[in-house]
Amino acid sequence: MSLRIVVMGPSGSGKSTVGSALAELIGARFVDGDDLHPLTNVDKMSAGIPLDDDDRMPWLRTVGATLRSEDLIVVACSALRRRYRDAIRAEAPDVFFAELVVDRATLTQRLNAREAHFMPASLLDSQLDALESLQAGETGVQVQASLGLDEEVRVIRDAVRSSAA
Repeated sequence: MSLRIVVMGPSGSGKSTVGSALAELIGARFVDGDDLHPLTNVDKMSAGIPLDDDDRMPWLRTVGATLRSEDLIVVACSALRRRYRDAIRAEAPDVFFAELVVDRATLTQRLNAREAHFMPASLLDSQLDALESLQAGETGVQVQASLGLDEEVRVIRDAVRSSAA
């Protein structure tokens, strides 16, 4: 049986932290989607310029291909819009999405506290404007980030188990 999971949400939602902890719990490989961006995307975001769909689509295909290449994998990826998740699903149809739900104030606080990350807090508004939460027909779960790391990971693990049953 394969488990392909994307931990999604805007920058600062905890995707990497939750995704890494989830991967450790279930014995999966963890990949940070940020590491899959081409340098041109990183440079653009570092300059405070939001990515457009022409920038994102090749990256999303890479995320999907990375998911497809493993049977047990967790990838942290913003996957903000339905069409972005559809692009990932086109490569890895059995992917499960775990959306981290975090309020704006917490996201802002987390982004301002970050050091040495290419994604500036100034791009948060563009991410929140783009955010389309999981919709009917999408395999996944929404998780409140206020639960705490261990509980968030447990909720995701249990939801993945339930969807596979």
